[in-house]
Amino acid sequence: MRKIVVILSLILSVFIFAGCPPQKVVQPTPAEQQEMQAGSEAQESAKKLSGTKPSEHVSEKQLARIESKEEPSASQYKEVKDLFEDIYFDYDEYQVKPAAKSVLQKVANWLLLHRGARVAVEGHCDERGTNEYNLALGDRRAKSVRDYLVALGVPSGRIDTISYGEEKPVCSDKTEACFSKNRRVHFVILKEAGK
Repeated sequence: MRKIVVILSLILSVFIFAGCPPQKVVQPTPAEQQEMQAGSEAQESAKKLSGTKPSEHVSEKQLARIESKEEPSASQYKEVKDLFEDIYFDYDEYQVKPAAKSVLQKVANWLLLHRGARVAVEGHCDERGTNEYNLALGDRRAKSVRDYLVALGVPSGRIDTISYGEEKPVCSDKTEACFSKNRRVHFVILKEAGK
């Protein structure tokens, strides 16, 4: 009886695999190959950690985890504003763009020189999409920047991430130029109080 079950399983497997159409392999163009090779290890690790694009649905548990991010104690750190420029993202994207690498290198170098400092990486979005979706997208943007900084040698324990979604726009016009200014990560340096 056992042999019959094994034989039937093998026959069924052959029929299933024989009915599957062959997969088409798409080869990237030479320009795409160069672009892929130019990507840094940090971007690759961020892609692996982040996964695919977020879906429009964000679970209550995910939203609660994003919203409950606590900021460091105000008595322990003082905020240093506008030390580094913001970096920007394409619409509905959270991968670090090549243009942002020089800013991230400056942030990493500064943090490595100032070991008593922390950085809060704030993820922001434009107003398109639901509040929940934008909170999740802002969180992914902040985390991809954190991953990049970690790859540059900054200890992860010195990097806080927070998502504001669409709640803190720098521009309120309903134009693409304005939307692109709001799709950003902002850096807030937190130095130890008294230093």
